[in-house]
Amino acid sequence: MIKNNLKYLIEGFVIIFSIFISFYIEDVRKGNEDFETKNELVGDLILSLEDDLVQIDNLIDILKKSENNILELLNDIDSNHEILSNTEAIKKLLDIEVGISFFPKDGIFEQLISTGTFELIKNNELKRALLEMFNHQKERNYATSNEIDMWNADYRGEILKKFRVRFSYNSFDGEFYGSRTLNTFSFERPYYLSDDFYGLLSQAQYYANMYMRQLNDIKKSYENAYSLSVEEVKKSQ
Repeated sequence: MIKNNLKYLIEGFVIIFSIFISFYIEDVRKGNEDFETKNELVGDLILSLEDDLVQIDNLIDILKKSENNILELLNDIDSNHEILSNTEAIKKLLDIEVGISFFPKDGIFEQLISTGTFELIKNNELKRALLEMFNHQKERNYATSNEIDMWNADYRGEILKKFRVRFSYNSFDGEFYGSRTLNTFSFERPYYLSDDFYGLLSQAQYYANMYMRQLNDIKKSYENAYSLSVEEVKKSQ
């Protein structure tokens, strides 16, 4: 009887131990798999951050050029339209672009969250940086962009209406939307020199400066996240 009980006890222990070992091996396998997934996603995140940094630099460059055009137009108005020709003024007006928005590539971050591998990131500073970038900073960017976009639509409509601007388009030229050629316009000198138009340009300058400042803040966050991501990958190798 004692031998039989001991036999059953040993068999039970072996079964339980085998189950425990199998769960342990599965947990280790799953942990290694998640760790590899995390490293792959952080590697993809680095490429995504590089693309976003290029986009930010391009947007800042557009805003700087727009601000230069605005300043030249304001100087021309202050000089009673004696610096620029009518055609030069119209072209500069049409080249002002403050209604541009930064659209971050947040797909990799969302994958890190959805797969649960975000918590496997060792660097807490990187985790805090990513949460700030893709939550608070992203929402702030969209709120500002939306305000400027709505204003910019009204601005463009005002310019096209007041100066009776007409274009011709080549849909097959250009990277995205084709290219445009200025055909005709009617230069409305009294409106050009008016306080209303001066205020419109000043508002455009304000938005250009405001969004450039915001993009520079975003750029610093992205550069920091990029450096931390590279460091995370190196330490995981």
